[in-house]
Order: sequence, then C-alpha cells, then structure tokens
Amino acid sequence: MGCKRVAQTSSERSRAVRRVLWWVLALNLLVAAAKLSYGLLIDSVSVTADGFHSLFDGTSNVIGLLGLGLAARPADREHPYGHARYETFASAAIGALLLFAAWRVGSSAIGRLIDPGPGPAVDAVSFAIMGATLAVNLAVTVAERRAARRLGSSILAADASHTASDVAVTLGVMGGLVAVRLGYPIADPLLALLVAAFIVLAAVRVLGGAGAALADTVRIEPEEVSAVACAVEGVLGCHDVRSRSAGSDVHVDLHVQVDPSVSVGVGHEIAESVERAVCSAFDEVTDVIAHLEPFDEYQQEKTREQERAGLL
Repeated sequence: MGCKRVAQTSSERSRAVRRVLWWVLALNLLVAAAKLSYGLLIDSVSVTADGFHSLFDGTSNVIGLLGLGLAARPADREHPYGHARYETFASAAIGALLLFAAWRVGSSAIGRLIDPGPGPAVDAVSFAIMGATLAVNLAVTVAERRAARRLGSSILAADASHTASDVAVTLGVMGGLVAVRLGYPIADPLLALLVAAFIVLAAVRVLGGAGAALADTVRIEPEEVSAVACAVEGVLGCHDVRSRSAGSDVHVDLHVQVDPSVSVGVGHEIAESVERAVCSAFDEVTDVIAHLEPFDEYQQEKTREQERAGLL
C-alpha cells in the first residue's frame, strides 16, 4: 500500500529539494570562484585547495540534481518499487567526490611542503574574502540541514555535510593565513593537510549513510512498528517486521495475526487498518505491506520465538 505524506506529496517534496539544490549550487560556484581566483593571486596552496573543495561542492549539487531527477520518475515494469534509490546512489557519488577532494588538497599540501617557495602574500583583503565566503558557507549549511530534516532528504543531508566540511576547511585556512602573516609560511601547507583530514571524515559519514541504505539496514525498530500494529482493533499478534530505505522513502512489511474465525473480508479490513496506522505513525514510511495470518498455536509460537530472540 502507498502512503501519502502528511505535509506534502512526493512530487512536491522532489521539487522542493531541487529548488534548494539550485540555490546551493549558485552560492557554491560563487564561493569557489572567489577562493580560487584569490588563492592563485596570492599563491596560497590552502586557499586554492579550499577553492577546489568549494568547486567540488558545486559538482556534488549537479550530481544531486541528476539523482533527484531519476529518483522522481514513477514506478514502471522494470522498476516496480520506483526509482527512489537513485537518490542514495547520488549521495554515494557525493561521498566519492569528497574523497577525491581530500586527495587533491592533500597532494597539493605535500607538494608545497617539499618545495615551500616564498609563501603566500597575506593582507587584510585575504581575511575579508575568506570571512565573506565563510559566512556564505555557514548560512548554506544551516539552511540545507533544516531543509533536509523538513523534507526527509538523504541527498540534502549528504550535501549539507559536504558544505559543513567546507566551513571547517575555511576556518583552518584562515588560521593558516594568520600564522603566515606572523611569519610562519609552513602553516599554509600544514593547514591544508588538516583540511584534507576533515574532508575524509565527511566522506566517511556520507558513504556510511549511503552504504546503510544500500545494505537494507533497519530504518525503524521492529518493536516500534509492532506496538503500532498491535494497537489496531482486531490484531492479536505481530511478527516478521522488516523495514528498509529507498532514498528518503522507507518501506515496511510485517505479519499480523487475527482471530481465525473472522471472514476474509474482515481480515483484509484489519490489515488495511494496520497499514494506515503505520503510515500515520511514521512520516518517513511510504509503503506498507501487512501479511494476514490466523492467530493459532503455530503462529503464536512464531511470535514468541521472535520475542525471545529480541526481534520484537
């Protein structure tokens, strides 16, 4: 059974997520242009690396938009469960881009440590530009995380983590510029290496979330679903509760047990009531399948076995 979201339909959600990504893309490209141009102008490896990181932010936005476009397509013969998992694939691609960005930043830093050169020319303009881009990145991170929670979007959450890593990068770079200004030019490549480490951590978080979704990791605790199902009138027992995610959607299936003497029609009504109850209790759930069983001794023992095993 399909579930309608309380606040908005899936198509409305998809359009809202795409609007957020378009705005973030425009801001990321603006920030990247400012950092890259100024980093090259003053010959700062950390500022230039930070610019590349912001540029990868923009690339991840493009991937996110492509992934959402595919995920929004309706179910068809080849994809009976829909295309929502393309959103997870896009999140994984963002994680891979983060790793590539970390390699790019780290290799540039190591190159500068091997061949230091004269070091960057730091002045008040340097701090003004980095401070302005920091303010933009902070605003984008906060807004995108709020939108991710409101819309239940894994791709916005992943992209917000990407942008948050840019905030850490910029703070580190600004600290490096202070050290360079005080007469320690080696701080520029050392801070760039620290930046690379932050990017790797962000990549691990994003890839971990995508991996959990692709591995069909449990999204809702079985006992929570069972409690909702057993509260429905006519349900005498519940077991074999499973949940998995497809993009930002969650699918649930479960077995519900009813009095063996009820008619097929009555049993079907009870099952549909369970499906509606689960949809109402968990906003992220978009599909529920309740399998009907008679509450006889055999089925009761199955439920007890799962309770003893801690599965309910």
